[in-house]
Amino acid sequence: MSVGTRIEHWFRRTGSEVLGWLLVPVGIVMMPAPGPGTLVLVAGLALLARHYVWAQRLLVPLERAAIEAAKFGVATLPRILLSLLGVVWLVALGFIWWIKPNIPEFDVLGIGVGPELPAAGWGTALGLWTSAVAALGLLVYSIVKWREPRSARRRATDWQAP
Repeated sequence: MSVGTRIEHWFRRTGSEVLGWLLVPVGIVMMPAPGPGTLVLVAGLALLARHYVWAQRLLVPLERAAIEAAKFGVATLPRILLSLLGVVWLVALGFIWWIKPNIPEFDVLGIGVGPELPAAGWGTALGLWTSAVAALGLLVYSIVKWREPRSARRRATDWQAP
């Protein structure tokens, strides 16, 4: 058995489980922070689903809901354009957090904010840009995978006309 084969065998058994257990808490922590927390969490669950039935049970409804959301999101051109606008918005926010502009000072629930952006810097910018790349990739994938051709959409609405 070669070294490459042994490493591959180890990763399929142990490495995927260890990586899954690392990704789940990291994904949970990333959920409120800017970044692809949900994707990281689901990736961890997907790796754990290879080893645990409870993870499979959690993953099946998540997968079903994600597919339905993706189909809904690419069903019309305005929805696709709004998603693209969201990607542009994330990129723009990343640049704003990267350049660290001064902001007015104000209080939120008694906590002072300003004159600098909270968590300003390259780390937050990188998280926002990673989210933008992930969103764009998922949008393109959804368009290719689930967007019906124009002729099929037309036929589906033709039979419903009065």
